Amino acid sequence: MCAYRVTCKNTFIISYLAQNVNLLYTYMYMNFWDKFEKGFTCLAPMEGVTDIAFRQVVAKAARPDIFFTEFTNVNSYSSEKGRPNALERLKYEPEERPIVAQIWGKNPDMFFETVQAAKDLGYEALDINMGCPDRHVVATGGGSGLIRTPELAVEILRAAQKVEGITISVKTRLGYSRLDEWKPWLSALLNEHPAALTVHLRTKKEMSKVEAHYELVPEIVALKNELSPETKLIINGDIKSAAEAQKFVELGADGIMIGRGVFQNPFCFEKEPKEHSREELLDLMRYHLDLYEKYDIQPYDPLKHFYKIYINNFPGASDLRAELMLTKSIAEARAIIDKL
Repeated sequence: MCAYRVTCKNTFIISYLAQNVNLLYTYMYMNFWDKFEKGFTCLAPMEGVTDIAFRQVVAKAARPDIFFTEFTNVNSYSSEKGRPNALERLKYEPEERPIVAQIWGKNPDMFFETVQAAKDLGYEALDINMGCPDRHVVATGGGSGLIRTPELAVEILRAAQKVEGITISVKTRLGYSRLDEWKPWLSALLNEHPAALTVHLRTKKEMSKVEAHYELVPEIVALKNELSPETKLIINGDIKSAAEAQKFVELGADGIMIGRGVFQNPFCFEKEPKEHSREELLDLMRYHLDLYEKYDIQPYDPLKHFYKIYINNFPGASDLRAELMLTKSIAEARAIIDKL
């Protein structure tokens, strides 16, 4: 009888552990985007902005549900000379999870290689940039340049999807030069069933010079539901706060992405927006300076682009920014704001 009890107990424990290991395995290897409830928020990948330091600043101010890295060129990773820089761009801290690596380029084989590298670095998800409007990126055929070569874009997406154990998504625009390009272009992508699709609601030609085309969201949702209902749809363009997420959920989207809005308000991911003091902004700036030193980010001058985030909307702010723009080191900048 005693032996029977032990056997039953052991069988129960083994069964329980097996079930929970199964659940853990399912959670770890399920579609990355299925882990988030509708209305999730993302910090947009921005060149020269969303590096390891600034992501942590945003996390301290008001954390989004998901971070994205700056975008990394697959050519850089695939070349021995460029690999150290590519790996630097893909560096992240464990507390930044969940985080998505973003890459760009036009060579499918290099995409496969870089996706594999991202997986080895511990990334659960990777996003392909098919929307950057920068003329240097477009001139190489990457970013929104891929909108003009949909066959190549599909080949790239398929190459990335061949890497097992990492979830692949795409970020793009409505079209290259005309608004009526949106349906055939997004259809080409949705037919490949990416795990998530972020749509910046402008064309490449429009850049950010016109208002985002929110009126197209219901039609994009309908197209997505027809061609790839499992794909998560993320809306981007002119969104300034997490509070706006609900209106897009009501239109059928799954999440939102905020880019330039974080420059106007580093607390934009607060679920319940509130007023913030000058002291809070200056503390965030000090934290940013500390992180720049911690990670030994060079050169110093690009850091000045962030000062307008913190030195804004208070008496004397413009004069203070002008003074900070003349600084040549973190020590000089810290001395100026400490005088306040």
